[in-house]
Amino acid sequence: MHQCVFTIDVEDWFNLSGTGHEPPPSEWDKLESRVERNFIEMLDLLEARKCSATCFFVGYFAKRFKHLVLEAKQRGHEIASHSSYHRLVYEQTPEEFFSDAEGSRKLLEDLCGQPVRGFRAPAFSVNKQTPWFFDTLAQAGYTYDSSVFPGVHQTGGCDAPSLAPYSVQTPHGELVEFPVTAIKVMGTPLCFFGGGYLRLFPYPLMRFMARKVQQSERPVIFYVHPREIDPDQPRMPLSRRRRFTSYVNLTTTQPKMERIFRDFPINTFSHYLATHEISDRQVQSHESANAEPHRAFL
Repeated sequence: MHQCVFTIDVEDWFNLSGTGHEPPPSEWDKLESRVERNFIEMLDLLEARKCSATCFFVGYFAKRFKHLVLEAKQRGHEIASHSSYHRLVYEQTPEEFFSDAEGSRKLLEDLCGQPVRGFRAPAFSVNKQTPWFFDTLAQAGYTYDSSVFPGVHQTGGCDAPSLAPYSVQTPHGELVEFPVTAIKVMGTPLCFFGGGYLRLFPYPLMRFMARKVQQSERPVIFYVHPREIDPDQPRMPLSRRRRFTSYVNLTTTQPKMERIFRDFPINTFSHYLATHEISDRQVQSHESANAEPHRAFL
């Protein structure tokens, strides 16, 4: 059975990008934080099934809750970056993005005492406005990324050259891109394996689709956020659609995680890279981020 990768984007309940209501970082210290309790609970779920995950930390939370980075490392999980302050990539200049990405990598490396090679853009915010993304990320010291969303998404989405992991050649070196896992249904790539999609779809359907992905010799990349196991989190004043996508079926996330850990072989991106050859799928740096984004649902 093909290896799967489980990922956690370590951010808080108020980090809902693209809503117009995500508070600026200058206000985060004043808000109740629930990430600490929720993240530890997720680590406990992983430990119960002896699974390892890749944890994409927002630098602000890594610095504020240093013990969470150390706890994840000590439990055998991979530390990766989810930016410094959860800013959408397409709202930054290349210079701003470089500073943010390099800064978060160095911070995490100082905290965990080991190289940090992986990155995920906040809210998968890579699209035709960011043709410089891969080269800038490689320049910032990363060797792999999981930011391309090859299906519908509210704040990202672009036409990936492959639904499988592929190598991106940039002037600053090679990057491996792990697109968010999608599967084509009637010719349209759909995601079933993270965020609102994971919460919306019934688990038997998600498991069926995940096994189809495995049969195509691709890894299934699952992604969740600590807030998604917290039905009692504060609510933000969102539009009706965003309220639905952000808060639907929060009580189902933890049981689904437990079933995923039971039904699939789970590990980290670093483990996958160490055990799989990816260099046979190569594209130039501009191709996978230069297409029209799909329109969003979840």
